[in-house]
Amino acid sequence: MNLRLTFNSVRESVHDSLMQHARTHASAIDATKPVLLRVPRQTETPALAVAGLSHRYGTARVIDDVDLTVARGEILCLVGPSGCGKSTTLRLVAGLEPIEVGRIDIAGVTASAPGIYKPAEERNVGLMFQDYALFPHMTVLDNVAFGIRGVPRSERRARAQAALNEVNLGQYAGAHPHVLSGGQQQRVALARALAPKPALMLLDEPFSGLDRQLRNQVRDDTMHLLKQSGAATMLVTHDPEEAMFMADRIAVMRAGKIEQIGIPAEIYYRPASAFVAEFFSEVNRMEGHVADGLVETPLGRVRADGLPEGMPVQVLVRPEGVRLTANGSGPGAHVMAARMLGRSSLVHLSLAGTPDDLHLHARVPGRFLPCDAQTLSISLDPEQTFVFPR
Repeated sequence: MNLRLTFNSVRESVHDSLMQHARTHASAIDATKPVLLRVPRQTETPALAVAGLSHRYGTARVIDDVDLTVARGEILCLVGPSGCGKSTTLRLVAGLEPIEVGRIDIAGVTASAPGIYKPAEERNVGLMFQDYALFPHMTVLDNVAFGIRGVPRSERRARAQAALNEVNLGQYAGAHPHVLSGGQQQRVALARALAPKPALMLLDEPFSGLDRQLRNQVRDDTMHLLKQSGAATMLVTHDPEEAMFMADRIAVMRAGKIEQIGIPAEIYYRPASAFVAEFFSEVNRMEGHVADGLVETPLGRVRADGLPEGMPVQVLVRPEGVRLTANGSGPGAHVMAARMLGRSSLVHLSLAGTPDDLHLHARVPGRFLPCDAQTLSISLDPEQTFVFPR
C-alpha cells in the first residue's frame, strides 16, 4: 500500500498556550464530569440568535446559511481565516448594513429580517473594533460618555467615570487619547462599549494591533471585564489561540459557512473536519485506505470508525500525539534536530524504512533534546490522531 507522509505547519507559535488551554478544559467533554463553561440552556431566550443568514457583495456570496446563538453572559468566538465572512457576520449583527436573507434576533426581538431593519443605535449592542475609533478632540471621559444616552449629563459622566475605574484608567479621565499607550486606548474603547450596559457586545479583532506581551495581558483583563458585565459577547478573530483563550464556545467559519461550533476542548479534541483540525494546530499528514475499519500507516494502524471499506482517507496526527521512547516496540525514527521552544521541545524525525525517509515532527512537554541521528521508537496518541475522507 502506498502511503504518503507530509508535514503541514499552520501556526507554530501558538501551540504551547493553545495546548495548555485545551487540556485545562478537556474534562468538559467527559460525560462523568460537569461542564463549567457558560453554554446556552434550551429554555433560555438567547441574547443573540442568527438563523439562515446569507449575504452577497455583488455576485460573491460571503455568508452562506449561517445559524448561531449566543447566551446571556456567554463569550462566543467566531474564528476563521481572512476572507471567510466572520467580520461581515458581525457587521450584519451590529446593524451596520441590512441583511438580504435570514433573521437576527437580539434579546428575543427581531433586529433584522427581510423587510425589518433596526439601525445599530437601536439594537442595544456595544461595538469595539481593531482601530478603537476614539475621538481625538474629546477627553477620555467624554469618549466613554459618548454612547450613554437618555440620562442627564451628570449621570452620563458618573457612569463614564465608573466605567473608566473598572478598566483602571480613572486617573486619565481628563486626558486625550493620543497621550495613552495602545493598551490603554484599547481599554478606553472597551469602557466606552460597556458603559451603556449593552445586552450584546461585538468585538472585531480587538487585540490585533498590540504586541504579544501586551496582547496577552489586555485580553485577559478584557475577558474578566466581559464576564463581570454579564453581557453576551461575540468576538471575531483569526487567531486560534485567542479563540481558545477567550471563548466559552467557538464557531469555526470557512468560506461563509459554519464548519463547527463547540466548547474549546470539543473543537480541539473532536474536530469535525480536516480543516478544523489543521486550523487549530500543525499536523503530520498520512494518506491511505480503510480496510476492516483500520488504516495502515507508517506509524501503526489507526481506527477509521464509520468510514466505508476502501475509502481513501487522510490521517492527521498532531505533533504532541507522536510519542517517543528510547527502546519501545514501535517504528524507529532517526532524530534530525531537536529544538527547545520554552515549555516544550520540538523534535524533527526521519522515519526509517519508508520511501525518502519521510519527515515528521513530535512535540514533547518540557526539555527533551535527543542527539542528532539517535533512533527513537514511535507510537501514537489516539486522542491526537484523526481520520477524514481524503
